Amino acid sequence: MRRLASLPPLLWLGLFFLVPFLVVAKISLSEPAIAQPPYLPLWDWADGVLSVTLDFGNYLFLATDPLYLASYLSSVKIAAISTLLTLALGYPMAYAIARAPAGRRNLLLMLVILPFWTSFLLRVYAWIGLLKANGPINGFLLATGLIDQPIVILQTDWAVYLGIVYTYLPFMILPLYATLSRLERDLLEAAADLGARPAATFLTVTLPLSMPGIVAGSMLVFIPAVGEYVIPALLGGPDTLMIGSVLWNEFFLNRDWPVASAVAIVMIAVLALPIALLRRIQAREEEEA
Repeated sequence: MRRLASLPPLLWLGLFFLVPFLVVAKISLSEPAIAQPPYLPLWDWADGVLSVTLDFGNYLFLATDPLYLASYLSSVKIAAISTLLTLALGYPMAYAIARAPAGRRNLLLMLVILPFWTSFLLRVYAWIGLLKANGPINGFLLATGLIDQPIVILQTDWAVYLGIVYTYLPFMILPLYATLSRLERDLLEAAADLGARPAATFLTVTLPLSMPGIVAGSMLVFIPAVGEYVIPALLGGPDTLMIGSVLWNEFFLNRDWPVASAVAIVMIAVLALPIALLRRIQAREEEEA
């Protein structure tokens, strides 16, 4: 029964992840061509002879061109900073929802996921109006006397951070809430009875027990943020370099599908290896516990 229950998700992953991954991997080993599709086939059957041609030059090109390395590093940096900001903002919100009265939790959770009822693209476009020089944010700062002239927020890295944090904040709050809501309050009372102050109780009891939610939320934010394209394209400036923009340019402007596929494969490897290592460490810790 366990194997039967695991069959649907395995079929889903195989159909919508493994098959597209193999297609992209195949394209990354081909050569570009002025044709439709714009790449040469990997194998050719002629006169009963099968010839296979694998071109690893696309991966060598990525290693020699500094643009791609800079794109990967910039994407990881922006995604990591955005994840930390999302965690710093989402943890108190999840903690407050988990400690709220039971009758109010559903309402608070609904408010968290309420932005998903609106189109993602419209929400990002709305930030353009908020962040521009004559927008409400600069207007408020000028009215309160905090600034003398409008500050440049739009088309900067800070606008990208703000857009990513706003967009992916629910993905951080929900796993944290699921973990914190299951936290036994008897443990907190026992720590208080033993003389621990609230700050010490949080650092020694609440925070360690909420690590699964922190890890899950961080992964749900970091992974899609690395390959984000829409937010940097709309809120970032010309100096905002992310791998999602490089992928779009290679596919649609340069029409170099093999190089673009190689970029995608390397990005998956960059994300998959640390995640696999983290899962292995967690499994080892669970076995030792």
